[in-house]
Amino acid sequence: MTHEISRRTALGAAAALAAPFAARGQTRAVRFSFDWLFSGPYAFGAAGVTQGFFREAGLEVSLSRGFGSARVPLDMAAGSFDVAMCDPTPLLRFMSQNPNNDLIAVGLMWDQAPTAVTVRADGPITQISHLAGKTLAAPEFDGGRQVFPVFAAINNIPFSSINWLSVAPELREPMLAQRRADGITGFVTSTALSLKALGMDLPAQRIFRYREHGMDFFYGSVLLTTRTYAERNPDTLRALVAALYRSMKWSFHNRAGAIAALQAREPLTDVAIETIRQTMAMDELVDGPNVRRLGMGVIEAPRLQRQIEAVKQAYNLGDMPSPDRFHTDRFLPPAAERVLV
Repeated sequence: MTHEISRRTALGAAAALAAPFAARGQTRAVRFSFDWLFSGPYAFGAAGVTQGFFREAGLEVSLSRGFGSARVPLDMAAGSFDVAMCDPTPLLRFMSQNPNNDLIAVGLMWDQAPTAVTVRADGPITQISHLAGKTLAAPEFDGGRQVFPVFAAINNIPFSSINWLSVAPELREPMLAQRRADGITGFVTSTALSLKALGMDLPAQRIFRYREHGMDFFYGSVLLTTRTYAERNPDTLRALVAALYRSMKWSFHNRAGAIAALQAREPLTDVAIETIRQTMAMDELVDGPNVRRLGMGVIEAPRLQRQIEAVKQAYNLGDMPSPDRFHTDRFLPPAAERVLV
C-alpha cells in the first residue's frame, strides 16, 4: 500500500486555495462523526451548521455522535463515515495491529488529552498509586480506559491488578455515585459534569488527569479520514478542515452562541451543564501555549513520536506507524486561518 499521498493530490489540494470551493457552484456531502455524545465540547460542530460555515465552504455536512474513540478506527475502516474526531492512542494501537490500514490523521482539534480517572473525594484513594487493586468502571470503548494502560505504565501502577467493570456509557457515572466502583475512566469533560448532574459536584470528585501525571505530551483528538478518501476528495477534505477550524474559533469567542446551536440541534440539552463542559474543553484542551505558538491543528513530529513510543511500550506492540505515516498536514488551511486568539 502507498504510504504517501501523491504529489498530484497535494498539488490539487493546494490549487483549491486559488479557486474557492463554494465559488465553483459545487456542494459536496460529508459524513462527519464525533467520538462521543453531542455535548458542550462538540458544540462547535453545531455552530458550523447554524453559522453557515460548512455551507459557505460548499459542503453539506451530516454530524453523528460517537461511541468512544476505540470505535472510531473500526467504523472508519468499515466506511461508516468520511471524517471523524478520534483519540490518537487507540488509533495508534489499531494502526499497529492492522498494518495495512488506510487511515490517516489530517489535523488536530484538541492539543491536550481529556482522559482522566475520577474517584470519590471522600474515599481512600488520595493518590494515583492507590488505584492498584481497585475496581474501575467504564465502557470497553471508552477513551480513558483505552489509554489507561499507558497511564498505568508511566506511573508504575500494576495494570493486571485493576478490576474492570464494563458498563454502558449511561451507567458509568452512576457506578461511582452509588459506590459500586472505586473509580471511573473517561474524558473529564464528560465524567465531571455527568457526576455533577447526579449530585456529585466537583468538590466531591478527585480527578486524576492523565496529562497532570506524566502524559502532558499526549495529543487530545485528531481529525481522522482514510487515504483513499483524501486522494479522491482533496478539495472537499481541505474545505471541511478549514470550516471546522473556523467553527472552533467562532465557538471559542462566542460560547453562548455555540451552546445555543447545540440546543437547537439537541432540545434536551442542559444549558448550564453543557456550558461548563464547553468551558472545560475550550480552556483545557483547545487553548494553550502550543496553540498560541503554532495555531490550531499542528501536530509536531517529536511530540507525536514520544506518544507513539509510550503506546508501543504500554501495549507491548510490534511495528508502529511513523509520524509521517500517522498524519499529514497537507490539508490544513493557511496559518492565518488557524490563529485562535
